[in-house]
Parts: sequence; structure tokens; C-alpha cells
Amino acid sequence: MKLKQYIIHIVLFVLTIFSTLVAGALQKGINIVAEPSRIVEGYPFSVSLLAILLTHELSHYFASRLNHTRATLPYFIPAPSIIGTFGAFIKMKSPIINRRALVDIGASGPIGGFIVALFVTIYGLSHSQIVSIKNSTGGLILGDSILFSTLSKLILGTPPEGKDVMLNQVAFAGWIGFFVTSMNLLPIGQLDGGHVAYALLGQKRHRALSVFLATLLALAGTLRILLYNSLLEQSFLYSIKDYLWEGWLVWAFLLYMLGLSHPPVIYWEVPLSRGRMIMGWAALLIFILTFTPAPFRVY
Repeated sequence: MKLKQYIIHIVLFVLTIFSTLVAGALQKGINIVAEPSRIVEGYPFSVSLLAILLTHELSHYFASRLNHTRATLPYFIPAPSIIGTFGAFIKMKSPIINRRALVDIGASGPIGGFIVALFVTIYGLSHSQIVSIKNSTGGLILGDSILFSTLSKLILGTPPEGKDVMLNQVAFAGWIGFFVTSMNLLPIGQLDGGHVAYALLGQKRHRALSVFLATLLALAGTLRILLYNSLLEQSFLYSIKDYLWEGWLVWAFLLYMLGLSHPPVIYWEVPLSRGRMIMGWAALLIFILTFTPAPFRVY
């Protein structure tokens, strides 16, 4: 590959380093316009998040190479957001040969990123603290996955009434890492989890599962929006509002637009080895452990 073919990847990665440094600095309350030199104080968040994303995408890349599937290097997407990026992706430039390759490529990224996110989360939580929220005037509450909640209780304990866990930059990057992992592992369409589900379940079951889950996400998002209506406060459904997220409606729409089907592999008859079966089901278990029903709530 010639040097000029690397330029776009390098430029986007450098820009994403900058944008995540900005995000990390802003999380610490730093005014980077007044004090631009303090942008470097956002490095704990930037390094932690980029390590997770880079591991995820490079795992896809090397799995593709090992399975003789052409793929590009990662494209990172800088963004003016609370985390400084819209993530990263690689482009597949040739068909995936068989189900073994499909599991390798689909599961390797989330599993690799998850391992890094796990260490980042444990380190971050061990340096986070429990603070009082009684006098808080408003803010953003992050939802819990099974794994993040368990780790938080093991490391910090259960916060007493009127208090909650204040995540530091590294722990927040770990939370984002779990969230990104679970979103990629949704067993729908051509997401990473969709690749794995297609290889394990076959075309018809994959299609049925994709339609069912996308519809379920759409219903969950719609129901959360409807529960903003005070007329429904007496409904039994109102008690589950904190376990729903209106953003699922947007995700469902995007998934329908991208397509819920999966293109066939060239040689379907090549069976999955026991190791690939374990790898695939391990990826779906990671999805269950990291899935957050209501990722964001404003109070």
C-alpha cells in the first residue's frame, strides 16, 4: 500500500485524537478557549477511549487478513460531541468466504474491544468516587449494564440514598466502551452481532431475529416517548419508563434503512469448528452482559 493511501486514515486518526482530548478536557470543566494549553489534561479519556476503539477495529482488520478477506485500515470519525467521536469503522473490499471467517471477523472486534474496555473500566472505577446528589440541579445519568453495575458494586459498593457514583474520565471511557460493544453486537442485519447470528443460526432465523429485535427497539423507543405524557402517569407502564430509551426509535429506523438481511457467504457448507461456535456464543454473551436498556437519562 502506497503512503498516500494511508493519508486519510492518519489525518482522521489525528483529528480524532484532538477531538477526544477536547472532550476529555471539557469533562473536567476546562475552558479550552481561555486555556488552550490545558487540552492535554483530557488525555486519560482520550487514550482510554481510543485504545478501546483501535483494538476493536484492528481486531476486525487482522481477522479479515487471516481469512483472506480484503479490508481497509480503520477510519476514525472525529465529532464535536461529549465523547469527541462517532466511532470508527473498516470497509470490507471482498466477500467473506465462509461461516468460519464470518465468526472470526464479526466477533473479533467486539471481543478485543471488550477486553480492553474491561480493564479500563476496572481501573477507572477504582479511581472514581461516590458523591452526594441531593443538591444537584440537573445533569446526565448513565444507565447500567449487568456487567458495569456488578463491577461498580464490587469496587465501590452500593451508594447510600442521596448519593451516586461519579465516574472519572477513564471509567466513563470504559462505560462508552461497553456501550459501543453492545451496540455493535446487536444480532441484527450486518452489525457485528448480525454476522455472528447469521453464522450460528442461518439465513431464515437470522432474518426473523433481526425483524423481531428491530421492531422491539422501535416499540421501546416509541413507548418511552409516549410516557412523557403526564396522562399516563397512573398507568402500570409508567413504572418501567426508566428502563426505556427514546433513542431506540432512531436506531431501529437506521437499522431498517441499512437493511435487516445479510448477504450470503460463498461456501455455506463449510461447517463451524467448535472453537468458532464457542467464540460466537461468547460474543453474544458479551452482548447480554454489556447491553444497557436505557443508556442516558436527564434529571
